Amino acid sequence: MAIPISELQSINPSSVIELFTLELFNNLHGSNDVLRLHSGTKMNTNEAIVWRGNTYQKFPIEANGFEFTSKGQIPRPTLQIANLIGLDKDNTVLTISDLMSLVNLTTPQNDLIGTKVTRIRTLASSLDAVNFEGNSNPFGTPNADELPQEIFFIDRKVNENRLFVEFELVSELDLAGLKIPKRQVLRSEFRGVGTFIN
Repeated sequence: MAIPISELQSINPSSVIELFTLELFNNLHGSNDVLRLHSGTKMNTNEAIVWRGNTYQKFPIEANGFEFTSKGQIPRPTLQIANLIGLDKDNTVLTISDLMSLVNLTTPQNDLIGTKVTRIRTLASSLDAVNFEGNSNPFGTPNADELPQEIFFIDRKVNENRLFVEFELVSELDLAGLKIPKRQVLRSEFRGVGTFIN
């Protein structure tokens, strides 16, 4: 459900919380794992955030380049994930480079390419009550309000070092091999205005 405009325009709105979901696919990565992360900004907590019953681990992650425009190219945001110990997969502590190595065992040279990245933005007032002291949301009853989700896919690894791994993201329309429009009209198939020959 969309966040009401009145809430966004109020004199004292609650903080906008940015959450990320990274979904692996078995045919590409040999796993259907879902990583849920938040950068830890805008909340005075070092703990995980729970939203809609899902737990988002605090982990240094940053996304740039999201924009809305009606002309020009579709944006290609970048996603930087700290290469620190902390990603928990099956009770094993991993770095993002370790995770890429595990994926590469199944599908060599994949580097998480094709991973679905969903950027979720919601307000602190919408978070589950368990996030607050006494299990009570001080903003009122938690809800499922959010800004429109932005869904992209990892297209390539831009940089990897000891500090971070940076990926370039593309929209589903920009994925390799996808043609828009899906139906091509050739001159030999077209006769007159609005008449197609089968």
